Formats: sequence, C-alpha cells, structure tokens
Amino acid sequence: MVLRLLLLLGGLLRATKPAPRCESGQETLGKANHPKTKCVDIALSSCTDVIYTQMSYPNFLDQKSREVIEYSSEYILISVLQNLLQGECNPDLRLLGCSVLAPQCEKDKVIKPCRHVCEKLKKNCLHAFDAIDMAWPYFLDCDRFFAGEEEGCFDPLAKLRGEVAVEEDPPSDLPGTFIQFKHHSYSQMVSMLKKTASKCSHIATTYSIGRSFEGKDLFVIEFSTKPGHHELLKPEFKYVGNMHGNEVVGKELLIYLAQYLCSEYLLGNPRVQTLINNTRIHLLPSLNPDGYEMAAEEGAGYNGWVVGRQTAQNLDLNRNFPDLTSEAYRRAGIRGARLDHIPIPQSYWWGKVAPETKAVMKWLRSIPFVLSASLHGGELVVTYPYDYSRHPMEEKMFSPTPDEKTFKMLAKAYADAHPVISDRSELRCGGNFVRRGGIINGAEWYSFTGGMADFNYLHTNCFEVTVEVGCEKFPLEEELFTIWHENRDALLNYMEMVHRGIKGIVSDKFGNPIKNARISVRGIQHDVTTATDGDYWRLLPPGTYVISAQAPGYSRVMKRVTLPTKMKRAGRVDFVLRPIDTWPNKLLRRSMEDIYDPYDPLELYDPHAQHGQPEARGGSSPGREKPWWWSYFSSLDLHKPLWLLKQR
Repeated sequence: MVLRLLLLLGGLLRATKPAPRCESGQETLGKANHPKTKCVDIALSSCTDVIYTQMSYPNFLDQKSREVIEYSSEYILISVLQNLLQGECNPDLRLLGCSVLAPQCEKDKVIKPCRHVCEKLKKNCLHAFDAIDMAWPYFLDCDRFFAGEEEGCFDPLAKLRGEVAVEEDPPSDLPGTFIQFKHHSYSQMVSMLKKTASKCSHIATTYSIGRSFEGKDLFVIEFSTKPGHHELLKPEFKYVGNMHGNEVVGKELLIYLAQYLCSEYLLGNPRVQTLINNTRIHLLPSLNPDGYEMAAEEGAGYNGWVVGRQTAQNLDLNRNFPDLTSEAYRRAGIRGARLDHIPIPQSYWWGKVAPETKAVMKWLRSIPFVLSASLHGGELVVTYPYDYSRHPMEEKMFSPTPDEKTFKMLAKAYADAHPVISDRSELRCGGNFVRRGGIINGAEWYSFTGGMADFNYLHTNCFEVTVEVGCEKFPLEEELFTIWHENRDALLNYMEMVHRGIKGIVSDKFGNPIKNARISVRGIQHDVTTATDGDYWRLLPPGTYVISAQAPGYSRVMKRVTLPTKMKRAGRVDFVLRPIDTWPNKLLRRSMEDIYDPYDPLELYDPHAQHGQPEARGGSSPGREKPWWWSYFSSLDLHKPLWLLKQR
C-alpha cells in the first residue's frame, strides 16, 4: 500500500517546480477581496466529475492558479483520501474538497457549497480520520468556507443522490400511464423513482438502504397503504435488480414496474389495488450502480460478459454473502438442530465485505421480509436454493432445502406466467430447461458459495429465488418493450405468492404480542420467527400440516391445518401461549437464544456513512511523534501539512 500511495502521489507532481505560494494563509484564507471574478473550465484531474463545469481563480484558499492548486498539500490530500481511509466516506470527501479548491462559478459569480452538507459529512466521517489519527482538514471547516441555504449555496454531493439529472419529460399529450422503454442512467433512475413516488405519494415513498462503494445511494421505491411503516399481518415483499452491474434488464423491469403499479392503482386496476392494499412491496432496481456505470460505457448490445459485473471494489456481490449453506449441511445430521436463523460466523468479517452487501444484510434485519426475487440476466430460467452443492467438489448436484416443495411452487409461479419460459420449444433462449418446466435447483445448474438467495433463507425468514430474465445481459433499447410485456404478468404473479401458506399472531393470554416466537412445521427442518408485533407468515404449498408455536417461558401449542389446493390467500392461524415455571427441555432453551452473535459488526455498521468496516490501520503508538501516513507528505518537496496532525 505504501508503494502504491507513493506512486500515486508522485504521479500528481509535474516535472517543474511550482511558483512560490503562501503556505501560512490559514488566518487570511477566504478573506481576500478580488476585484473581478472570471469563470474558467475545470482542469483539475481529481475534480473533473463535479456537478458543475467551471470554477474561478483564486479559490477560497487564495490559490491563484491551477499549478499552485495541484502542488498544494490540500489537493494532494483529497486525491489520496480514498486510499488513506480505505474507501470510507468517498467520493464524498473528495467532492466536498473540490467545492473549496475548485469553487463553482456561473456567469462570473462564485457559489459557495452548502454548510449543512459539510456538517452532515463531518458528523458521519470524523471517525474515519480518528481511526488513522488524522485531524479534520482545516479547509473543510464548515463555518469558514461554506454558506447557509439562505445565502444561496449548492450541494456538491447532489450527484451521488441522483439529483442533478436533466430528465426529459414525455410529450404533454401522452397519457399518464405512458412508460418510456429506455435504459436509465443512475441519475435518471433516481429521478424516475422520485417522480413516481410523488405521483402516488399516498401509496409510495422512496428510501435508501445504504451507499455503494463509490457513494451512490441504493434507492428503493416502496408501495403500501401506509408507506414507511410495517402493518400488522401485511407481508413484506422485495425485488432486487442489477446485482451484477452488466445485467441490466432487471433494473429496467423494476423501474417500469414501479411506474406500472402507480398508474394502474390510480386507474383502479383491481389486481394492482388488491396487491398494494394487502402487501408492502419494496423494489430495489440497482444494487450495483457502480458496476452499471462501467457496463454502460460499453453500451447496449455489446457482447461482453465481464465488464461491470463486479462492484467498484472488484467484488461479485452474489459471492460476497456469508457461507451459511456449509453450516446448514453440517447441522443437517444433528438431531434437533434447526436449519434457520444461522448466525454469521466471525471469520466472515475477516474478509473483504462490500458496503452493498452490508447494506442488504442490514436491510434484511430491519424489515421482516417474507418473499423475494433477485433479477439477473444471461439465461431464461428460475433457480431456487440451495445454490451451493452439499458436496463442495460437485459442481452440478441437486441440493434441496427442507422447503423444496415450497421453492418449486414459488419458482413455477414466475416461470408458468412467463410466455417464453413456459414455451415448450427447446430451440430458444432457455431451451435447455424446458423439460424441467423452466426452473432448476441452483446447485444442480452450477454450484457457488456466498449467494444472496441462500443467505436470505438461512439467516432470515425470507424465501428468495433467482430469475434469469433473458439471454442478453445488456439488450438494445428497442428490445425493452417486448421484454417488459413478457415479464409483467410474471412479476405480478410472483408477488401474489407472498399470500400463500399461513399467517397469524402469537400472543400471551393477555393479548400481548410475543416477539421471536418460533413457528415450526412438522417434517420441515426450518422455522420462521415472529416479528416485533407478534405477527408471522409461513409460506407453504397446499396440504395438511401440524404447526406449532413456541417461545421461552411458554408452553408449546400445536394445531393441525389443511390448506386447500385452490386457496389463493394465506390461512389465519393464531396462537395463544401460556406461561410455565420452567422450560421443558434444553432444545427449546437453545432454539430461542438470541439469533445473532454477541459481537456483531453489522449491528454497528451505518450503511449510509461508511464504505467499509472500520479497521485498525496502523495508528501511531503512544511514543510515536508522527502517525504512519506522515511520511507520504513529508517525502514530497512541499510545505508539510502540519494542520493534519492532531493537537496533543
């Protein structure tokens, strides 16, 4: 890392020495009164991706030329912060620094960055500087170089939230149900989601589950009768798209689906109204916006299967989740062991975990999801867990979960409603899976570990399948209309499957809800647990079952339930548990332990503020005068940035 940083720093220097400059101007910086301001194009390599195109000299630090800025320790710092902080709070810090070093200029007038943006970023990121024993940079002083909104300021981080896209509105004579079948950039996607939520504000809202490595918000649009809130006995459903950045069809389908749900609800479509009135729906169009940008540079219709697949950290998100499947196989032979709510092993955190992965895991813990699908591209088939073979050396081996029948029912719900997947012709995309009904066990297709679907099933109550929505990963725009119509009914049909099986409330004899009670099905070695309000949902195919509810300190209650073949909604099965003086056996006591580890880094992780778990980065020892990073600056022929050293 030392060599890489030195090379990076060296590359920022020019062959000639800069003109002398005032290095001690911290008392007078920002106070110079320059008679005339002139806007010029930005030519600073570390600031070319800001949301504006022109700046002015001198800047807020009274640096009067490009050369002076490029040789300044302030500019060097923002250029290497991403490496020094190992990705945390970047590119936010770099863009904020650019707003001071290369101030926005419009019509020969300088516009200051907003103070509230600086204050929020400092609050979220000061810990990252503390971790490497570095002081907060003086030129990011929120009071000195930033302005209040009443003074007329701009948000230098607006690009990361998709707030600066110029979205072309469709012609005014088009109906409100009109959908533009086009590829959406990140900013266009965010704009469309926000417009849709605004149009249907009584049933929709947008929120972010966290940030990508490069700082883009991972936006979700939610539909329900009470947006932003879980409602008793209303199941939670999610679709996730664009996990692999170059597989873009799922992303576009979810953008179209959001517009369709909004418009059809307003038009009184009974199917859509029933779905939204009885379900809380979450659509995450792009889990990997950084990878999408790399793929989009190649363009639609290109024959690449690699560029943009991974994240900006070069991580495959569908290989980055904890391997709980191996633990499930180990437990399967243990009498009484459960294959559900398996904790994340401590060893997992020793590896490289993407901020996108952490954001999803945090999301799964915050909402009691029941059913999910991840939309991919490159084939035309629906796969279901397990994705990892029970014998690691076997690349293609049927490896069912205890809920094999349920997963097959869910996968077929999508496949049978898709006109191409259900087509019996083998001479087409996905033809290899015709004899299987367009579905396949994931590990039987090909085995891999660290997948999101297996993690959903083994760590939470959520059942997730993977839908390969087409053989082209990045199709041409003229193909998107057909792809949407092939998938629209399948997307709706699969969402409706969240209402299969049983649901109910577990409470005590006084009607108080019991959280984390276990709902067990005889013959299926996989339980679900109740949510905060005591409600639960258990997906099941038609049949007769013996269901039991249990919680520590209460007696177990069992009920026999029959689900008719034609039943299209979840049967209501409530349980009232009675307290007992002693727990009946060790198994119950063990099964109701806190399902997460005593030390759990995920509980402390803020997906909106960090781009990696804080780690020890070689901070200075008590007897050391300078921190480890000081040599990177002192080795340059520059005035040493003493302002980066903390005051003792």
